[in-house]
Amino acid sequence: MSWPLLLLLFLVTVALMEGFAYVMHRWVMHGPGWFLHASHHRPRTGRWELNDLYFVIFALPSILLLLGGVQWGWGNWATAVGAGIAAYGAIYLGFHDIIVHRRVAHHYVPRSLYMKRIVQAHRLHHVVETREGNVSFGFLVAPSPESLKKQLAGMGQGRLRQPGSAAETTVGKS
Repeated sequence: MSWPLLLLLFLVTVALMEGFAYVMHRWVMHGPGWFLHASHHRPRTGRWELNDLYFVIFALPSILLLLGGVQWGWGNWATAVGAGIAAYGAIYLGFHDIIVHRRVAHHYVPRSLYMKRIVQAHRLHHVVETREGNVSFGFLVAPSPESLKKQLAGMGQGRLRQPGSAAETTVGKS
């Protein structure tokens, strides 16, 4: 496979991972996988949370494809796809764990409209304390905060985190 095609495959994989992440977050993590993900919607008490196991689970296909492509003769396509999955994982780590949830201390303040939009959308995702009734399941593509606020307003106050609650600290301050 030519280098331009491998690069294209890598980029397409990164892009498709957003759809995969949406599906997994919406229907697995907020579905049967809630037993792991629930820890992410509560205040963190230590350095790690049970939800961190998802990072390991989702890294396994990337590792397998990279090994297959580099060591086991599966072809360069496997390396490109494995690298695309790994690249999305690195982007996710930077955006979700570092920028939004501040699991690493930093002074970054989102200034671009895009960064403000995706950070706000993820914070709005965390105002719902239950696995049902959430909004905004994507990470790099998100609806406008205004539309998400309208969805949340239609749910009533029963499921929404109260302002100033302890759980708000897991999301950082706006």
